[in-house]
Parts: sequence; structure tokens; C-alpha cells
Amino acid sequence: MVEVEGEVLGKIKRGLVVFIGIEKDDEEDDCKYIAGKIAGLRIFEDNEGKMNLSLEDVSGEILCISQFTLFGDCRKGRRPSFIKAAAPEKANHLYHRMCEILSGRGLKVEKGKFQAMMKVIVENHGPVTILLDSRKSF
Repeated sequence: MVEVEGEVLGKIKRGLVVFIGIEKDDEEDDCKYIAGKIAGLRIFEDNEGKMNLSLEDVSGEILCISQFTLFGDCRKGRRPSFIKAAAPEKANHLYHRMCEILSGRGLKVEKGKFQAMMKVIVENHGPVTILLDSRKSF
């Protein structure tokens, strides 16, 4: 669930909480690649308890949260550098485009609010946390 100023903006049942960071060099092709991965990753359990089903297979939902702080580089000093994060206008456009692409695949997508102070409540059944990067730079 995500709240802004006490108002619930998005809430899902079974599915994924996706924190999206848009890098300054990202383009729509990056959104398409990541959306395909999100929708198709086989990370939900089948009848035998194996991670074998995708979000699409289980009719899962997505809570999509814009999160520029994913690009916080803490390798030097003690203050994170965010120079790899996209400018707000570009990041907002690609964040919403990512949500549109996922919705276009028939998935229910709930969103937070871009550039807002959000309270995100996550109930993790897993624990499974996956990091995706269209440039595979990690």
C-alpha cells in the first residue's frame, strides 16, 4: 500500500511492489525491456512449491513506486550522489510510460505519486527481492 498525506493512492493483493529508478540515459526501450522482465519473471510458486510462475501466470498485481534514490551512489564519502538519476521531467514521463506498458499487458497497476513523500507499506511473502537493470551494469 502507498499513502501520500494520509490518503491511500495504491493498494494491491497478490503481486509485486516495484520500485522504479529512471537513469538519465534511459529511454522507452529500457522501459519495454524492464516491463517484459517484471511481467515474465518466474518467481511465484507453482503447485509443487517451485518458483515457476510469472506475474502474468498468477494474474498478479503491481504497486509501482518511483524511486530516484535507487541511484544513490555511496562509494565516496557519506553523502549519496544522485548524478545518474534522470531529471524529474524525463523520469516522470518514463515512470508513467512503464506503468502504461505493464497495464497494456493486462496487469493491474497501482501507483504512488511522483516526487511526493510517500509512505510505502510492504508485506513480503518470500523473501524474494530481485534487482533488474536494462544495462546489466551491476
